Amino acid sequence: MREDLLYFIWKHNKLSAKPLYTGNNETVSIKSTGFQNMLAGPDFFNAQVEIDGQLWAGNVEMHPKSSDWYVHHHETDENYNNVILHVVWEDDIAVFRKDGSRIPTLEVMRYVPTELLGRYRNLIENSRSTFVNCEKDLKDVDAFILENWLQRLFIERLENKSKLILQLLETSKNDWEAVLFMVLAKSFGSKVNGTYFLDRAKQLDFSVVRKTTNEPLQLEALLFGHFGLLHADDCTDSYYRELNKEYGYLKQKFDLENTFTKPEFYGLRPLNFPTIRVSQLTSLYSGNHNLFSNLINFTTLEDIYQTLEVSTGRYWEEHYTFGKPSKKRDKKLSRNFIDLIIINALMPLKFCYSKYVGRQWDEELIGLMSHVAAEKNSVIQNFGKIGSKATNAMETQAQLELYNNYCTKNKCMQCAIGAQLLNRNL
Repeated sequence: MREDLLYFIWKHNKLSAKPLYTGNNETVSIKSTGFQNMLAGPDFFNAQVEIDGQLWAGNVEMHPKSSDWYVHHHETDENYNNVILHVVWEDDIAVFRKDGSRIPTLEVMRYVPTELLGRYRNLIENSRSTFVNCEKDLKDVDAFILENWLQRLFIERLENKSKLILQLLETSKNDWEAVLFMVLAKSFGSKVNGTYFLDRAKQLDFSVVRKTTNEPLQLEALLFGHFGLLHADDCTDSYYRELNKEYGYLKQKFDLENTFTKPEFYGLRPLNFPTIRVSQLTSLYSGNHNLFSNLINFTTLEDIYQTLEVSTGRYWEEHYTFGKPSKKRDKKLSRNFIDLIIINALMPLKFCYSKYVGRQWDEELIGLMSHVAAEKNSVIQNFGKIGSKATNAMETQAQLELYNNYCTKNKCMQCAIGAQLLNRNL
């Protein structure tokens, strides 16, 4: 028996209507279940329980077996001294507090409706799913509940993504422009080079970027050199040599560190080559002194698209790598790529900044993301196959959060979908 079912039973008051008794045959009447604690300490805070006619207020702890109290060494932890009730599936041993007083124990095995237990076992223990536990029943979930749950999951995903931004903000001493540069670099690096681009951006003093934005050649040399793309000493290409010479000058002027690592090219489509992405990033910053303000204060998606629809420098219209000419092609950022920047960089950044300045953010971000095209990947496709087809990026982000942090971890009891499936007609 898993603790998450005990949490669900207690939180949703799913014990049978017949009188409840402790292992000592004391009557139990639940006045308030309290608030679930998601951190360390007792499982529910500020519960109110009447035991043998005496009203108690305090915390409730839960375990599959009462002996787990000693397995987890709660008897020596002062945080558990104010536990008023021990809720267990199986009461196999008497439990005492640190001061020696016995804790009333409620064995719920006797009081859980058979139908609820059967549904739980079908959902979690006996699932024969190929994708998620609820795949056969998801289509039966109330549309209103699903919509509200997806919105909450979208916010959870933003909160998880904001952890990186908050770390970058701390290391950059609250320089939001520098943080924007770092998260944009990560996005331009995409899946293959994203971590590398982020690491390199973190190691570059953003003040140097600021000082070179009005000099396109210097800015391109700075970024190409710092992102490890000027290592080919045997390259005879004139533009390469010009950038390499300029980067050598910048290294001395700004005391830049030497770069010994290189980004990946292998397995990438030419349009995703780091050379192309760095040139596009250069174009975005070239002469743009208000990029953070322009991107963080947007009110429509068109504002973002107009700002981010940049192309490469002229050299890269006819090249994918240094010294190897190719058919001329305008290499402007695609709408799909900009959507990924919006989803993975700008929305989390706007979320953090809005909270930082005390601005209302939830309805605006949900509204904006509802107009961004739905992402395409195997997880999103599988949700569509079982009756939950996403129509926009807010929903796809929510589905990814649902799948990664609930479905794959069997957290059905913490999911609004799982809760409704167990609650039906009970």
